[in-house]
Amino acid sequence: MPFRPLQAKDWAKIKPSLHTMEGISEKTMVEHYKLYQGYVAKYNEIMALIEQLPPEELTPPKPNPTYSQIRVLKVELTRAIGGVKNHELYFSNLGGKGGEPPAELRQQIEKDFGSYERFLQEFKATAIAARGWAWLAWDYDFERLMIYIGDEQNTFPVWNATPILACDMFEHAFVIDFGTNRAAYVDAFFRNLDWEDVAARFEAVRKVAPQAPKFGVEFSS
Repeated sequence: MPFRPLQAKDWAKIKPSLHTMEGISEKTMVEHYKLYQGYVAKYNEIMALIEQLPPEELTPPKPNPTYSQIRVLKVELTRAIGGVKNHELYFSNLGGKGGEPPAELRQQIEKDFGSYERFLQEFKATAIAARGWAWLAWDYDFERLMIYIGDEQNTFPVWNATPILACDMFEHAFVIDFGTNRAAYVDAFFRNLDWEDVAARFEAVRKVAPQAPKFGVEFSS
């Protein structure tokens, strides 16, 4: 089946509160949307090019790990897809009132990190250390929440885990408002976090978790 082109979402209409956040300016968000729209456009462009590749480009010796058209397109496709999905998650979980997570999610955080305060410490430190993204994800194999780091749109997603919270740590997310003060931006991110949105994703992954295929990792006794 031919690929279905994506359409960029109008986040200004979907979530107007993204334009009235504390510390993160409307200008930052408007510029941020443009980058997201670019990833959508590149996904569509790359998918079209892949479908149009002639058979000789898919037949050895043309495919090659040093350079080949299929390699370039497939690598950049992962970056485009990551750019779309990461940003849609990021925009969705912003524009809230901050505060603390709902009870069930907080209980899971306390179970997995020892305390909510420890979770905040680890997440903020991970974000500041990240070159691209910090994610809170439900790992179906470990059966717990994990904080993962990303240096690009396509690094380093972990198999069999679903992100429920995303913090963009590329400079475009904060330099207009905070310069190079990454820590101040992360604090503002949490002041504007939509915990209800995060909790809804947590509930969704928890529902499918019992039936989710597992890789069969083993824990030491």
